[in-house]
Amino acid sequence: MFLEQFNKENTQLGWIEVICGSMFSGKTEELLRRLRRAEFANQSIILFKPVLDNRYAAESVVSHQGQSWNATRVSESASILKHWNGEQIVAIDEAQFFDRQIIQVCVELAQKGVRVVIAGLDMDYLGQPFGPIPDLMAIAEFVSKVHAVCVSCGNLAQFSHRTVSQKEQVLVGATEKYKPLCRACFQKAKA
Repeated sequence: MFLEQFNKENTQLGWIEVICGSMFSGKTEELLRRLRRAEFANQSIILFKPVLDNRYAAESVVSHQGQSWNATRVSESASILKHWNGEQIVAIDEAQFFDRQIIQVCVELAQKGVRVVIAGLDMDYLGQPFGPIPDLMAIAEFVSKVHAVCVSCGNLAQFSHRTVSQKEQVLVGATEKYKPLCRACFQKAKA
């Protein structure tokens, strides 16, 4: 699926991978799976998460299934470049929470030969494109859209339905605030 890319000087080129989907679709699990494979190949890795994401653990990215990896918390995307020390892989979880400069940060890293692996929600709780993820998908070499299972009917789910009354776009939470729904069940729940 992911091929190493070399230019005519035979030096490795970087690229951008985006893993997107709804909540509970396995985005973080897939991100961590890719990092474990790279670690096995002795590739250097740094993982970032937004300060805003305070679920599960402060200094780790943790999936809903309990898998974890140490992470550097940053409040703005420009800080990623300040923390990068030449690692071959830069991974970013919950990228929808970063400012729009994350797009340029990812491009700059890829141009320096870095494999950039990003995970994030592609839609907010209203089913609208979320933050910089749609633009990152457009410029990425590889995009993987993962799906959850609709908790109402069992079909594939691509929507993160909010089950609490708060209306702000960003509301960090898990099963206490969200559930995955398919398109039909999402439309019924919104009605």
